[in-house]
Amino acid sequence: MKYFISMICYIMLVSSLYAQTSTTVTITVLDKENKQPVYGASVYINTLSIGSNTNEQGIAILNNVPTGTHELTISYIGFTTITESILVSNILLEKTYYLAEGFQLEAITVKATRSTRTIKRIPTRVEFIGGEELGEKATMNAANISMVLRESTGIQIQQTSLSSANSTIKIQGLDGRYTQLLKDGFPLFGGFSGGLSVMQIPPLDLQQFEIIKGSSSTLYGGGAIAGLVNMVSKTPDTDPELDIMLTQTHVGGSTGNIFYSKRNSKFGTTLYASGNYQKIYDPEDDDFSNLPKTKTFSFNPKIFYYPNEKETYWLGINGTYDKREGGDVTAINNGISDNHQYTEDNTSARISTQAVYTNKINKQSELQIKNSISHFNRELTTQDYQFSGKQWNTFTEVNYTHNNDQSDWIIGANLYSNSFKEANTTAPRNQQDITTGLFANYTRDLSEKFILETGLRTDYSPDWGFFPLPRISLLYNVNNHFSSRIGGGLGYKIPDMFTEEAAVLNYQNITAINKDNLEAERSYGVNIDLNYSGNITNEISVSFNQLFYITRINNALLLNSNDNFFYFENADGAILSKGAETNLKFSYKDFRWFLNYTYIDATLNYLPGKPQKTLTPKHMAGNVIMYENEKWRIGFETYYTGKQRLSNGNKSNDYLLFGFLIQKHFDWISPYMNFENFTDRRQSKFSPEILPPHTNPEFAEIYAPTDGFIFSAGVIIRPFGNNHHDEQ
Repeated sequence: MKYFISMICYIMLVSSLYAQTSTTVTITVLDKENKQPVYGASVYINTLSIGSNTNEQGIAILNNVPTGTHELTISYIGFTTITESILVSNILLEKTYYLAEGFQLEAITVKATRSTRTIKRIPTRVEFIGGEELGEKATMNAANISMVLRESTGIQIQQTSLSSANSTIKIQGLDGRYTQLLKDGFPLFGGFSGGLSVMQIPPLDLQQFEIIKGSSSTLYGGGAIAGLVNMVSKTPDTDPELDIMLTQTHVGGSTGNIFYSKRNSKFGTTLYASGNYQKIYDPEDDDFSNLPKTKTFSFNPKIFYYPNEKETYWLGINGTYDKREGGDVTAINNGISDNHQYTEDNTSARISTQAVYTNKINKQSELQIKNSISHFNRELTTQDYQFSGKQWNTFTEVNYTHNNDQSDWIIGANLYSNSFKEANTTAPRNQQDITTGLFANYTRDLSEKFILETGLRTDYSPDWGFFPLPRISLLYNVNNHFSSRIGGGLGYKIPDMFTEEAAVLNYQNITAINKDNLEAERSYGVNIDLNYSGNITNEISVSFNQLFYITRINNALLLNSNDNFFYFENADGAILSKGAETNLKFSYKDFRWFLNYTYIDATLNYLPGKPQKTLTPKHMAGNVIMYENEKWRIGFETYYTGKQRLSNGNKSNDYLLFGFLIQKHFDWISPYMNFENFTDRRQSKFSPEILPPHTNPEFAEIYAPTDGFIFSAGVIIRPFGNNHHDEQ
């Protein structure tokens, strides 16, 4: 009996002591901006391995927490992590925390939408590339931005010339002329520059990429039927930044980039310069170049002036010189002879100015005036033909924005002019166009869950008429995990002769644009996407995006032939592009895993049987695994491109590309090595790239890489340390 009583007393004593040394902690997590519960946030005490996720009310309950002082961590994707010491006694502890948006994907303010809202609160679907991913792509190709775009979901970089390596951007299966390229909101003028634009933009001075797919003409005018790509440059900070990037490839490519920025109270400056030299490269030893002999130089200085807290002025000058020599290797190295005659020479020079004045009238209103003038001079020479000309473009815009807690709107007007004059010919194919536009965009929080965006632009071109361009988008935030967007709008494109089909022919035997017999191309499109982000466990997070889209283009510009001459006409029917894009991302500590898939059904409805558009794969997929911390960046990637319909009705081979990157970060220097396409997939392994005769060859359509495996090694030098790199 005494033993039994002793046991009872012992159990009661232990229970009493346990009750005094542990308790329950209740944590409520709210969004700091709208004071709404954050569902799925991680609440964790690392030293005790005690944690939980918040429920729909934003509440997480931690049981059996010992008394004492512990370090509590609260985290959620897109918000700044909170780490705080809490004192736990034998009394129930209840605390509330407010999470603020952090410098991550959902908290970035994108410029392309003309809004001050973050991605999380914009009804327009925007894809963002910045920070680590942009730095990774820059090490893969330091010479230009093609790698950044090529490995983005739903985007295809289509090479148009084997000899010059000129390339164009295709979004969702639509030709490059339907994509508008912007830098800091200024149009990067296409036209005669064509596929050279992509090859002449180095990446080191860029802070972020913003991609809007589907018709965006309401935002920036004609030409954005497939979408737009806005490249945002770095701006100066009070801390100086100096980046030096040197890269060498095993096939004779040498690239050097330098970027410097600094700001004081009144003035700031950024200075960017880039140089690239590529030896002629012939991996098949067939005496024809797969990479041309290239010399490219670019410079871009900017000056910023801050007279007071409200006003900002900046002026930039952008210059590029590019010379590409491709074709018969023997002819290029030793001169033209009877058996070695075909060469293709592209020489171009571009200079443009950008001027911006911004006045923050008050906390809610802002006035902006900006102007750009661009001159592009290009000469294209083959063994028996020369095509040269000069293109002038101007762009001027005035806009006024007003923002408050529930809504924001912007109104503005712009003037765009384009003038191309052909040289060295008795019948020049000159073209001049002027377009004026008025636009307005309005975004409104209808409720806690719904945000509506509407816009209207009206453009007028004297030769092509009026273009009313409405658009509308709706964002539905189910909760902090789920959201959905639906949006659509109209678009247009004024015809010019600088299409992909004309570029393949080097513009030879092509008649001028006949404004009396042609109409502008017009489009309409709709996008729907579904989004999810959350935590699977305390250490594993996942994000998912599913996009469905459809775009229809009427009056599509076609190039047809008649007695060895080519002329433009409007299609008697539509181009219809529809499909889906899937993006999935997993994060675990320093590891990230990206999966993507693209389905493109782009049909030419004006042809019998409505065939798939040529050189457009129905299926594309990607797989990227990244490990990155303060010391290392290691990446492995796989990309699949499906079969493509060729002009003769046959189908190309599908193929897989593999890449591997390793980079080591030190305090002020980061060496790296990149193994691009290390299984050496080349089109020549599937089908001939060049058809005889050798002295006057015909070139096959390009549907796969032509250069094969490229090994590159380089170094990024940051004398002021890695602070800027980390912030990106």
